[in-house]
Amino acid sequence: MKNTQGVLMFLASLALTSLAFGSADKASVGQTLPSLKLEYLTTAPDYAGKPMIVEFWATWCPPCRTSIPHLNEVYAKYKDKGLIVIGVTKEKKDVVTAFLKNTPMDYFPAIDATGVLGKGFGVTGIPHALLVDKTGKIIWEGHPMSLTDKQISMALK
Repeated sequence: MKNTQGVLMFLASLALTSLAFGSADKASVGQTLPSLKLEYLTTAPDYAGKPMIVEFWATWCPPCRTSIPHLNEVYAKYKDKGLIVIGVTKEKKDVVTAFLKNTPMDYFPAIDATGVLGKGFGVTGIPHALLVDKTGKIIWEGHPMSLTDKQISMALK
């Protein structure tokens, strides 16, 4: 009985981790990012012809909250080279605004109320990031904490 419970706990943990860390399928790589119809909580970035990280997140998601300081560092390191980082959530504006008072995002937080952008790319778990090159082509996707400097450098070329 204890063994069965242990196996069930392990499987449940594995399922939750896959939801938190996003889909293992990299089907979006090679696609072109569509025009972003988002509501920005700060000024809208001018991202035309610039490399980007588009990250899907939520205020209630612990792994997402862990990724925010990391993305702040990535943005600080590469913004002078043209990198734009956009954090996309489908939560209500007042919820996100209240969250940002205690957890600053130094990049561009945005709302996609319908979730159509994430759905279009098959995002089934968060946090989930897309790395986009200067031409608008998605060159990498996955958990934002696993994005490397080498991969970002490829997008900057």
